Amino acid sequence: MADNLVEYFAARQGEIVALLRQLVEIESPSGDKAALNRLGEFIGERLRDVGANVEAVRQTRIGDHLVATFGSGNAAPIVTLCHMDTVWPVGTLATMPWWEEDANPAELFGGRLRGPGVYDMKASTAMLIMVLRYLRATRTQLSHPLRMLFTTDEETGSETSRALIEAEAKKAALVLCLEPALSNGALKTFRKGTGNFTITAFGRAAHAGADHTKGVNAIEEIARQITALHQMTNYAVGTTVNVGMVWGGTASNVVPDRAQVKVDLRVATAAESERIVKAIQSLRPQLPEARLEIVGGLNRPPMERTPQIVAAFERARAIAAEIGLELREGSTGGASDANFAAPLGVPVLDGLGAVGNGGHSVDEHVIASSLPERTALLAAIVTRW
Repeated sequence: MADNLVEYFAARQGEIVALLRQLVEIESPSGDKAALNRLGEFIGERLRDVGANVEAVRQTRIGDHLVATFGSGNAAPIVTLCHMDTVWPVGTLATMPWWEEDANPAELFGGRLRGPGVYDMKASTAMLIMVLRYLRATRTQLSHPLRMLFTTDEETGSETSRALIEAEAKKAALVLCLEPALSNGALKTFRKGTGNFTITAFGRAAHAGADHTKGVNAIEEIARQITALHQMTNYAVGTTVNVGMVWGGTASNVVPDRAQVKVDLRVATAAESERIVKAIQSLRPQLPEARLEIVGGLNRPPMERTPQIVAAFERARAIAAEIGLELREGSTGGASDANFAAPLGVPVLDGLGAVGNGGHSVDEHVIASSLPERTALLAAIVTRW
């Protein structure tokens, strides 16, 4: 085992960056099966090169998920969660190419790496592969074998991968979600749960001039429902209800018979999620003869800051200190696949990926000099747990 993990990976920063560039330049948007499978094949080859056993979980409409195993023994495994899909369509590299930006002395860390998916979350895959290379090169024996999941639909709700994530998490001694760190490098010990709803109002069409009295205006109905939905937001308990998209009508001189909204829900606790989901599903029409159709529900349960998560963080902080790193914790309103593992009662560490910012935006970037430290932290956790 290397005496100083940070120095070990700092000496290999160029190798980490080169691998990350290869991953970024294989574009892999959610829903593009061919593109995702190309990336999956590349990752699978790199995993096999270091002695991992790799199997594909075949999918019909989206890219195949990968499950890889490294190490052996009867101990419960450490499960790692990465996703291969990004929000960027094929062709984004033409306008948002890989770019290595020089370090800014004012930055907490130095240098920026840019490109579609670099931060969310291809840097994490590069880090994990580098850890496996380290384990092979140093012939380090693990107390817990690694079970590594690389899924293809996280950005769209993990519809096909949720059961796989939960099945693997139930058998785990520890779950490591390699989503990016908070901007200051902190791990995420709390995440809100998320829900999505589509609410459609149905009315009755009529001529806006000749027969206005005969119409039932679906847009008016949905407008009243928007007000009711937004009144459900309660910052004190961490609940937000946001109508983010609205459709309706065909022409200004027609009383519209249909209108629709898309709703985003964020909740802090399981009890609150149950209450607010029921409240949304219980909405009733406010106009005579109008009708509502409500579809959706909770997508990811909250990742509450449980005693198991606190204990896992404290152990990780002690391990970080052993290799000269200071580890902090924080929270976020966003959700990840860790939200599926945490309610199962297993220890979860989230936010173990690279430091950077700008996910899902043209400013997406990773701080290059964070990569050796974050890779060293990951290596320390999997070898010392």
